[in-house]
Amino acid sequence: MKKYSWIKKALLAILIIIVIGLFIPENFKMPVLGATTSSYNKESFWYYPWGKSGTHKGVDIFANTGTPIVSATSGIVVYCGQLSRGGNVVLVLGPKWRLHYYAHLEKINTSRFSIVGHQDTLGMVGTTGNAQGKSPHLHYSITTLIPYFLNIDSSHQGWKKMFYLNPIVKLKK
Repeated sequence: MKKYSWIKKALLAILIIIVIGLFIPENFKMPVLGATTSSYNKESFWYYPWGKSGTHKGVDIFANTGTPIVSATSGIVVYCGQLSRGGNVVLVLGPKWRLHYYAHLEKINTSRFSIVGHQDTLGMVGTTGNAQGKSPHLHYSITTLIPYFLNIDSSHQGWKKMFYLNPIVKLKK
């Protein structure tokens, strides 16, 4: 029986870490410097049809190329680099176990495992990835590692809404 006590302790420690993460406040901020509610389409989240992804799972915030992008919340950069559709991207693990995805950056100004906050520039607005040839913008989305089953609906790909949160709700604050 004693040989399994370390497993119980490890599981308890993991549970405590998960619960603590849920209670850290987000303190949300607009990620594109100088952007306002007129810088994005308020109906674009979960818009269908939307290119190869089918449904638009974020919001595009339009700004001039090179406009600084700051972290919308405090967190840890878990990835920065290239993805085919997103181009130059940064992924920040923030409070409440939410991943903040910043895509189409002209330039990345952070590194993996950096601790970031509102004052930290992640990169610059651009047109990389599938945004080439389009107006410069930041594609910003929020995913959750803890499913929100009540968000599921009958829309196209509506079952995926349990993992995607509407960032436009946060931008209005």
